[in-house]
Amino acid sequence: MKIAVLVNLFPPKWLAGTELATYNLAKHLAKRGHEIHVITSHDKGLPNFDKENGFYVHRLAWPKIRIIGVLLFWLKIFLKIRTIKPEIVQAQDLSMGIPSLMIKKVLGMPYIVWGQGSDIYLPGRVIKITRSSILKNADAILALTEDMRKKMKEITSHEIFVVPNGIDPELFCIESQSIVKYNKSNIILFVGRLYPIKGIHYLLMAFKEIHDIIKDAELVLVGDGQERERLEALSVQIGIQDYVRFIGKVPHTEVKKYMQQADIFVLPSLSEGLPNVILEAMACGLPIVASRVGGIPDVIEDGVNGYLVTPKRLDEIAEKIVILLQNDKLREKISRNNLIKIKSYRWENIILNLEKLYLIIK
Repeated sequence: MKIAVLVNLFPPKWLAGTELATYNLAKHLAKRGHEIHVITSHDKGLPNFDKENGFYVHRLAWPKIRIIGVLLFWLKIFLKIRTIKPEIVQAQDLSMGIPSLMIKKVLGMPYIVWGQGSDIYLPGRVIKITRSSILKNADAILALTEDMRKKMKEITSHEIFVVPNGIDPELFCIESQSIVKYNKSNIILFVGRLYPIKGIHYLLMAFKEIHDIIKDAELVLVGDGQERERLEALSVQIGIQDYVRFIGKVPHTEVKKYMQQADIFVLPSLSEGLPNVILEAMACGLPIVASRVGGIPDVIEDGVNGYLVTPKRLDEIAEKIVILLQNDKLREKISRNNLIKIKSYRWENIILNLEKLYLIIK
């Protein structure tokens, strides 16, 4: 089947959840024998057209001019689709549903739209105006999580299928016996962009309480972003700078090295869809402490494979982390539970579910 996948940004430059999920989706669909064309925006230094891991990538250059630039980008997508002639167009978020709707109306091609997170929970003005039409005209609607499905049901009465992102566990899992921990301290790990929505400010404040109790605790922050300087200044202000490491941005292939050295993974976000990094931490067998927001409760069962906390609640974040660090047997139990649970999120399973939908709407 020939499928065009529309996504705003794409690796190797962009490595957030939607971008990585789209890359893996294309790779696994291509393995199944489908002809996959990813259509995305152009990044400097990369070719306009390329083939990698069995699928095609079309990178469209467009002027970064407000409104006009976006309209030109959508027009280029339309023209590219007319040339490729796919059987199905798949929009990887609601913003890509706008050109998909235009393609259906003019070219008669069916489209799928897949809600990803911020497009549902924190939509911009254009999405708020167009989302009802996008969902109404879609041939299939997907949501990453049950919570996201409920939010989308407030917009449309159409059936919405819950299909999460997947993971290749073998890329993260290593036999525990083969892992040599270089640092004997208790390592608490965060991986993600250093943006206000990630709630790292509250993690730093909670870590001060944690370190007062567990003197060898260390906080490792992997990622970069607009808040880095402010967060570094805060760590100095509250006197924890010697126990906090700002690693900065690393290649995605390097993330597992930090996870395999950590004792606990923490995600104190104020809003989330279904963060891939949670699945990656599960695949590494890490106990997880994460905010009770968005799709996280779909993946983390409180007390079973991690703990859920209220966003911004320093006392809850600190309490759950301390409980885990002080109880080796509990950490081991939660680790085993995560290694079992992650098997249901294998990309092979996700692709089989998608193929059933493709056959229905083709």
